Amino acid sequence: MGAPKYVLLSYDRQAEFEGHEGYETTWALCEDVTDLFADPPPPVRKTYELLGCAPEGVLREALVEARATGSAPLGELILEILDKAGAVGGEWYLEDVRVLGDRPCARDLTRRDVTIEGTEAEDDQDDYPRRPPLSPGYRLLAAENGQYGTCRDLADVREPQDDPTEPPVRLLGCSPQGALKAALDAGEEDLGHAKLLRVDSSGRPVQTAAEGELRAWIPSARGPGLVDLTLDLWSERPPLAAPEVWDLWGAGRPEECNRWKQCGPEGRRFWLRTALDNHDHGRPDLPPDTICHLDGRHITDLSGFFCALGEAVNGPGGYFGWGLDALNDCLHGRWGVAPPFRLVWHDSEVARRCLGVTPHAVRRPPSFDELVALLAERDRVEVRLA
Repeated sequence: MGAPKYVLLSYDRQAEFEGHEGYETTWALCEDVTDLFADPPPPVRKTYELLGCAPEGVLREALVEARATGSAPLGELILEILDKAGAVGGEWYLEDVRVLGDRPCARDLTRRDVTIEGTEAEDDQDDYPRRPPLSPGYRLLAAENGQYGTCRDLADVREPQDDPTEPPVRLLGCSPQGALKAALDAGEEDLGHAKLLRVDSSGRPVQTAAEGELRAWIPSARGPGLVDLTLDLWSERPPLAAPEVWDLWGAGRPEECNRWKQCGPEGRRFWLRTALDNHDHGRPDLPPDTICHLDGRHITDLSGFFCALGEAVNGPGGYFGWGLDALNDCLHGRWGVAPPFRLVWHDSEVARRCLGVTPHAVRRPPSFDELVALLAERDRVEVRLA
């Protein structure tokens, strides 16, 4: 058997129900996997109707174009949810919106029912916003606070969609142990729930790879006594960039900074997930007024900034946030350094050139200056550009 890359753990649902660790014993060491990795599908474009709409500005112009050509681009759209007093009670976002057409509103002929198509913003917002009782409706805004008008209600025009069938994961060249070996020897078919861990060359867990139902096995072509197992997943699959990151952690936690620099955008994002999963929560914070040195040579995107910042604070493979909200949490302490502290940003011109060049949008990444301002907010971090 080759060096195992994965460890399969048993899952005890009753133990987890009773408040104990559900995953307890090693079931198998596995050489490799197939069909484990997959990027999430692209965001689904949906069709909506802005009911009882009073269009203004660019939305009114887009309606004129859509009547002539069949559709017109609108860009980002913010719906401000109004309460019964007309005050804003929340926001909901659509991106890459196109206007498909309009018709007279049956309830008010001075208004229009406008059909649009768009992609929901990538966050935890609902499928579409619920209008509160007695609400006058929604205020429609552009990304840069331009006025698109108002509408009295929103309808989600649902279309039937087929759920894609995903293949199970096959665990190759597995050496079964303990209860799993006994179950296989006895010919049992109901093998139960399992968790798959990616491990480094010393056998130390790096990160959870998958969770699911272990439902089948066959003798493995990789050697006598080995089996190939089939795992039906209930967890999300790691992205296609995960193997590259795991290989960089293959000998254990990195011993030098900037190993993430060779990764593309998706790889850098997954690197941050791996760094978070390996963060030492028991390590005390560095004292206030500590000086941290940020290596800015490879900060060409937002994920690169967080990769470098994590290593500036917590050393190679370190974590100190992976987004603005997470950074705010880290700046409250207990994540490696206690504010206030000083950050020397070396080669800062690289980030100044590369960050914040995306056109302004609802969910645009922050610019270089905005990152510096966020760090320095309320005198938490003294940033020195070098």
